[in-house]
Amino acid sequence: MLRRIVWLLIAIPAGLLLVTLAVANRHEVRLVLDPFRPENPAISLAMPLYAYIFIALVAGVLLGGTATWLSQARWRRGAREQGRAAARWHAEADRLTRERDAAAATKTASNRPRLAATGS
Repeated sequence: MLRRIVWLLIAIPAGLLLVTLAVANRHEVRLVLDPFRPENPAISLAMPLYAYIFIALVAGVLLGGTATWLSQARWRRGAREQGRAAARWHAEADRLTRERDAAAATKTASNRPRLAATGS
């Protein structure tokens, strides 16, 4: 519950800030992608300024997330290996427990006194 409250306390002001930014920067801005002919470019984009800002923000989040995920690859690999080793040891412990229980049952059965059959 506390996590949700903290998230709302961050998300609502951030959303209001983004809406304010979009409203204040509605004018069109031309992005020229041709450095050799800036006056008559072969490739250019005309979008509102807030669109460029949002695109840069989303690209930054995606690139940062990807970089973080890639940098943590060795830790995930180590966790997988440790999980497999733990599963092997758990299976070995289960097998030894079954063998011990079976041996104890056999020993108990062989130590039981046998009842002699009496005829009537």
